[in-house]
Amino acid sequence: MPFINDKFLLHTDAAARLYNHHAERQPILDFHSHLPARDIAENRRFSNLAEVWLEGDHYKWRAMRANGVPEGYCSGNAEPYEKFLAWAKTVPFTLRNPLYHWTHLELARYFGINELLDESSAPAIWKQANRQLAEGALTAQGILEKFGVRVVCTTDDPADSLEFHRSIARQGISTRVYPTFRPDRALETSNPAEFNAWIERLQACAGIEIVRLADMLDALRKRHDFFHEHGCRASDHGIETCLSEPCSEAEAARIFGGVRAGRPASAEDSAKLASFLLLFTGHLDAEKGWVKQLHLGAMRNVNAAMSGKLGRDSGFDSIGDWRHAAALGRFLGRLRAENALPKMILFNVNPADNYVFATMAGNFQEGELPGKIQLGSGWWFLDQKEGIEWQLNALSNTGLLSRFVGMITDSRSFLSYTRHEYFRRVLCNLLGGELERGELPPDDSLLGGLVEGICYRNAKEYFSFPEQMDAAKAAAREETAPAGERTS
Repeated sequence: MPFINDKFLLHTDAAARLYNHHAERQPILDFHSHLPARDIAENRRFSNLAEVWLEGDHYKWRAMRANGVPEGYCSGNAEPYEKFLAWAKTVPFTLRNPLYHWTHLELARYFGINELLDESSAPAIWKQANRQLAEGALTAQGILEKFGVRVVCTTDDPADSLEFHRSIARQGISTRVYPTFRPDRALETSNPAEFNAWIERLQACAGIEIVRLADMLDALRKRHDFFHEHGCRASDHGIETCLSEPCSEAEAARIFGGVRAGRPASAEDSAKLASFLLLFTGHLDAEKGWVKQLHLGAMRNVNAAMSGKLGRDSGFDSIGDWRHAAALGRFLGRLRAENALPKMILFNVNPADNYVFATMAGNFQEGELPGKIQLGSGWWFLDQKEGIEWQLNALSNTGLLSRFVGMITDSRSFLSYTRHEYFRRVLCNLLGGELERGELPPDDSLLGGLVEGICYRNAKEYFSFPEQMDAAKAAAREETAPAGERTS
């Protein structure tokens, strides 16, 4: 029997029934990913297994570094086969790391390869996978179709032109691909040179000269409108902690003016301006019925020397240990008091804070919408079996698991769609075990409905995504509008 078999992670008959009859058949709504829209627009065909598997994957890079692999074989310029072989040599050392499961799920589901990957099996696996990548349907768009991905949301800066999203919309592929509005650069004011370079990009795409804070707010609103026209229904922020320092518009304008003039903001002023802008975007999201996602708690770029050499998102991040409750409560409470609380998903990366986030979400649920404030799925360092179970238990014990909007890939890799299968198996195993212990009623239709909701239906109902045709029409209008009237 192969390692990845029908009973993988399913330890009871009830778990297998729930997975086979209810979870497995559900399509995927991937509402948070970092897939490059360009790759989808151009239907990228990957040249080899190293390109599709190791490019930009800092999960694997971290494991390889821990195994003593030189950087050239991780993020560097080594030949593709040499990079792949370095990964193959590392895989046997990843036992009990989720990468061992994910690696073999990906080989099985994408390529039909059931051999265990190691140095000896690497040459044959390299040839077999590369043959399929060269000749088969495993292009960027083909992968989305293969895994039944109905919707995928990328992560996009407000200054992005969305040209590739417009191209995708015109093609009318079966997967709907939408941008996500992520204005994190607007909150980063400690480095005036980087901030002002970004402001130059923002004002160019918005067609608004940005001198004062009011100008930037106008530009952000205009870009928010533009993203909405192109199908965007969610914003996202990847920040250490929720920012909720009191800050009037006049004070925010003063701080912005200083940074625009080239003076770095103090830590206190930077937090104040960021708090003001976070509230501002909350109002924008609420006005349009968007979902605001907060990804909180990650300590990023800890190894300053390597991050400075390789750039952001290169695998030098960890779990942070900040206190979240008071600031998060103030932020949510302020939006609620101003009748501007949007739908919101709170993603937590520190397991010590699972119950903080879960109970905070419960403070702001409202009768107008089931599960308006969500505890997000296990994220980043918690998207493995144990972390997924911790999140499911915290949500179940303090809220309504039945209203949970489910899993995300949060990935830059097109080979990550097996993460949804992995999550679904963990979910069904948790429920199946409790069913067989008599902790849940012996009603597969009741539990099956819960599983189907978590896997797909809840997210479909929670997000107000338009039909692809609406985005295609917006793209067509953009192409035919006179140059002076275009919004980017």
